[in-house]
Amino acid sequence: MAVKSQQTLAALTDLAAVVPPETPIVCLQNGIANEPAALRLFSHVYGVWVACPASHLEPGVVQAWSAPVTGLLDIGRYPGGTDETCVAVAADFRAATFSSNPVEDVRRWKYRKLLNNLANAIEAICGPHQRRGRLWDVVLAEGEAALAAAGCETATADENKKRRGDLLQLGEIAGQTHPGSSSWQSVHRGVGDIETDYLNGEIVLLGRIHGLPTPANELLQRLARDLIDHRQAPGELSSDAVLELLEVTEGSQAAGP
Repeated sequence: MAVKSQQTLAALTDLAAVVPPETPIVCLQNGIANEPAALRLFSHVYGVWVACPASHLEPGVVQAWSAPVTGLLDIGRYPGGTDETCVAVAADFRAATFSSNPVEDVRRWKYRKLLNNLANAIEAICGPHQRRGRLWDVVLAEGEAALAAAGCETATADENKKRRGDLLQLGEIAGQTHPGSSSWQSVHRGVGDIETDYLNGEIVLLGRIHGLPTPANELLQRLARDLIDHRQAPGELSSDAVLELLEVTEGSQAAGP
């Protein structure tokens, strides 16, 4: 499974019509909703923690920006453990120029990737150069609090840094500029949808379940949807403007009806 999260259910439904439920399903996807969705239809599900700097801006063209290691693809059974399939798939990934290891608790790593992916919406709305900053600090803090409230053990930032090491070496592609995140690319291509509901929206969901406010992630979720609905170009709103909208939103909520 390599589709965006909003396309997962349709892909799984089509797949379930032509293969038996024992078929191993390997989710090379961002977010944390794909593996549970696959478990509804298939009994052997695997999650993959993906770190792969690549771009897809036109049909039929995928550009890999890192060499000689194309990306990191660690795999584990979902919800936990490893088996012979993990070992075999990891070996296939390594043979295809990726770094890949079986991991006992892939969810910890998927949660860390979810936190990192919360900045995707900032890139789509404000531009890649504004991925980090005050807005990111607020969004990340909400994400960490929501995962903690849900009891989700997350791989630490230090673990993430150590795993990456110096394996991802960004190179150059003649005549091309390294683009933004996969969400930025979706808006740029004008595909008509975006994965934000399963990234920032996941934090909003956890916040609502556990009674924790997540206004920054909720605002990014709404703004990203507006981008798609109105066919706007990525990067048209500054992070400062988003922070001002956030202050207005929080002020309105505090004032009450």
